[in-house]
Amino acid sequence: MQMNDRVAVIGAGLAGCEAAYQLAQRGHRVLLYEMKPNKRTPAHKRDTFSELVCSNSFRASRVENAVGLLKEEMRLFHSLIMSCADQTRVPAGGALAVDRELFSKLVTTRIEEHSNIEVVHEEVKELPQMPTIVATGPLSSEAMCDVIFNLFGGALHFFDAAAPIVSAESIEMSKVYAASRYGKGDDDYLNCPMSREQYEAFWLALTQAETVELKEFEDAGVFEGCMPIEVMAKRGPRTLAFGPMKPVGLEHEGVRPYAVVQLRKEDEAASAYNLVGFQTNLKFGEQKKVFSMISGLENAEFLRLGVMHRNTFINSPNKLDYNYRCKIAGRTEPLYFAGQITGVEGYVESAASGLLSGIALSRELEGKETLDFTSRTAIGALGHYVAEYNGGDFQPMNVTFGIMDGLTERIRNKKDRNTAIANRALQIVTEMEILSK
Repeated sequence: MQMNDRVAVIGAGLAGCEAAYQLAQRGHRVLLYEMKPNKRTPAHKRDTFSELVCSNSFRASRVENAVGLLKEEMRLFHSLIMSCADQTRVPAGGALAVDRELFSKLVTTRIEEHSNIEVVHEEVKELPQMPTIVATGPLSSEAMCDVIFNLFGGALHFFDAAAPIVSAESIEMSKVYAASRYGKGDDDYLNCPMSREQYEAFWLALTQAETVELKEFEDAGVFEGCMPIEVMAKRGPRTLAFGPMKPVGLEHEGVRPYAVVQLRKEDEAASAYNLVGFQTNLKFGEQKKVFSMISGLENAEFLRLGVMHRNTFINSPNKLDYNYRCKIAGRTEPLYFAGQITGVEGYVESAASGLLSGIALSRELEGKETLDFTSRTAIGALGHYVAEYNGGDFQPMNVTFGIMDGLTERIRNKKDRNTAIANRALQIVTEMEILSK
């Protein structure tokens, strides 16, 4: 392929925008297909690209956490998504959270202004006859789902849920306190403390509340990483107190509450907050009733109520390789996939798969040797998990040190061990970035 020929990327989410950017930066002319604003999925509201639906958090920042390492690896490859996230971040303690509207607008501007990217606003109903990356996401259109199902002989799906957002001015500030867990950060979260009696009443109401009937789905399986709060609560009376409502590290005036609900800033102006870990499928009226039992939210104005939607993903092992290239025979042009549709889970993981697939396709088109990031890096470990998982029940995966290769030497302290793994990974990625040019 000549450098002036075109490459298709389908979908302008986190993975698609990252893939398109990596290709364009390497001199390829990219047709980026996005069906918005002509057609939307049930979860999307804005016309801009890389819209964040569930949360505004990219999770932990420090490299001793696997997702923090993944972000650092992506920065070494000049990731568009990480650049835009860093520029639109809002205070969130030890996490990277963004103003989701500013973030999406910035990604859109960077994509639309790139001289090697042409945006085509239309739904794709069949694979283009050119090198292609499919990044249509967990809510791919019916037509694209049919294409993927026919290509791979079916797919799996699970449910994903989004948390409510409340207006800042409606929070009773006298009942909450600002703090980050273990003092990490600048008191970036608002914390709603509960006594044992308040917690038990809340738990009972939550477990008895009505949920939305999911008529269109046959299997009401729930992905562990984005579990509705009411499903988690039904696992036991104290499950929430050891999960999203755990009070550890959030003592106030020398007292540890029985449970705590954390609120995280939605935007730079702190005009809105989301309920951390409170993804839900409760009926809207039930959400207002039950979540108003939380201390400080008695009179809360809900700017967005929680919703639940389907996520579709490919049964990828043996169908994709570790660079997300399709292994199905019969297609003359290279075909890659990226994002949650491959079986990676999370904003950062989706963008990382787009980065890797974009680099891999670019190198293939230029006749260069395939790069294997290996499972010693976070980027590579995700690709190898997707390609090589050998269990009987393939499920979406967040990045963890558990899917990365361990060290040859034994380090007992977990933080020190993770730091050593991270340092090794960053050295490898630094050398690979130099090789990739």
